[in-house]
Amino acid sequence: MRAFLTGASGFVGRWLARHLEASGDSVQVLAEGVDVSDAAAIRTALHAAAPDVVYHLAALTHVGRSWDQPEETFRVNALGTLQLLEAARTAPRPPRVLLVSSAEVYGATGEGAVGEDAPLRPVSPYAASKVAAEYLGVQAHFGRGLEVVRARPFNHVGPGQADTFVVSALARRIVEAEGGDGVVRVGNLSAARDLTDVRDVARAYRMLALRGVPGEVYNVCSGVALPVSEVFERLAAHARAKVVARVDPELVRPVDVPVLLGDAGKLRAATAWAPEIDLDETLVDVLAYWRSRLGGSG
Repeated sequence: MRAFLTGASGFVGRWLARHLEASGDSVQVLAEGVDVSDAAAIRTALHAAAPDVVYHLAALTHVGRSWDQPEETFRVNALGTLQLLEAARTAPRPPRVLLVSSAEVYGATGEGAVGEDAPLRPVSPYAASKVAAEYLGVQAHFGRGLEVVRARPFNHVGPGQADTFVVSALARRIVEAEGGDGVVRVGNLSAARDLTDVRDVARAYRMLALRGVPGEVYNVCSGVALPVSEVFERLAAHARAKVVARVDPELVRPVDVPVLLGDAGKLRAATAWAPEIDLDETLVDVLAYWRSRLGGSG
């Protein structure tokens, strides 16, 4: 299968490219530095690649920064998706598109697991941009006949993730604190998140590209939500020195969804996917990644 990736240099994109290649797919990527909202550039690249499937991951993904950069977030995430879909639609042989959205589109969902039919109540500029991107995909499918499958990943974690995301940030600060005073700056520890290893997420994306129903949307998640406080404790249990958390007001977002827990039943029914990597294994790998980056041993 010929695959074309946008956002291939990002955290998930790198893992997805590895998984696709390991699965025997031919992988081409949108060159780093090409603006996904540049209609001519994205059309030229996609038409030259002539893929069977496009994995659209390119986006500005930092929820906190979107509050300060709402226009840029919308330009990349929504307008970029529009240009990608137009390029796919006008290809000599239009490919299937896996459009990667975000569970942030659900907003505050309460305590139970949220299914794909839940109302969309975005609370951040990032989430609003993803709602717009999704519905451009819906319109491209129903209005233009393009095969678009949408994925709504919940929080995904793993080695190589930037420290602008909570688990990777905590891991980095713990590694730094191991050789210092043992104090780890944290934000809101009460928020609960549904965490899945990025390598399992990559598997889910390929399965959806093969077996997902065009026009449909699928949650990608573990089905278990853990408070960030418990994630910190699990990371701290693998630290090489005693560490303690200290709340830093600068790390607390203006609005934070209290609980984000997904139901992956629809994904399982369509693809038989299930997570394979235990969270503690993931956390150990993330700590090892930061030790290697920061010069720690082992």
